Amino acid sequence: MAESSAATQSPSISSSSSGADPSAAGGGGSPGASPALGAKSCGSSCADSFVSSSSSQPVSLFSTSKVHDLIFWRDVKKTGFVFGTTLIMLLSLAAFSVISVVSYLILALLSVTISFRVYKSVIQAVQKSEEGHPFKAYLDVDITLSSEAFHNYMNAAMVHVNKALKLIIRLFLVEDLVDSLKLAVFMWLMTYVGAVFNGITLLILAELLVFSVPIVYEKYKTQIDHYVGIVRDQTKSIVEKIQAKLPGITKKKAE
Repeated sequence: MAESSAATQSPSISSSSSGADPSAAGGGGSPGASPALGAKSCGSSCADSFVSSSSSQPVSLFSTSKVHDLIFWRDVKKTGFVFGTTLIMLLSLAAFSVISVVSYLILALLSVTISFRVYKSVIQAVQKSEEGHPFKAYLDVDITLSSEAFHNYMNAAMVHVNKALKLIIRLFLVEDLVDSLKLAVFMWLMTYVGAVFNGITLLILAELLVFSVPIVYEKYKTQIDHYVGIVRDQTKSIVEKIQAKLPGITKKKAE
């Protein structure tokens, strides 16, 4: 019986092995086998190239999309936390000195961390467990900044610094008389603003506007764009009249 069963199984085994050999040797197997291997090798090589290319670029701490989502209240909890924290800090700076506010913030943070550390130590002693330091995961985080990333950030900052210096020189050396006059009028108006508000009050107002104006604009975009367009056209016509009447103004060429 055993020999007859072995004899009946041997043809199927030999036929399956013989059918597998041509596909392995000559590549004439199923059509999906070769693309699968190619996709696998391509996927690994593409992943390696992506990692190597992305590692050379610094990761932005505050990307444009994150700031956009923050000021447009996409995540109400996150925006509310940031808005409330910064507003309380600015109000504290308006009532107390900077040294007092920073000292109280550090004391509050240390009170929380020390209390939690002592609490976890007592719990571990009572339960006789060995969980280790409660902030072990955060202590092991690598927060070092590589020299390459530092140079990339500095190069990006230098681009903005050079633009600001060029703009300051252009305005104060009166390359365009109208632009310099605009700056003079704006600074004259700011003298009246400074007589009424101090710097902290202006920062509080700026924060309220940053977290309220974008969401209002998103809701009433059509109406606001209409009135802004009217004001822009009137301002442009007034500036053109001034440029036409004042002598010695080099008009900007339309690009």
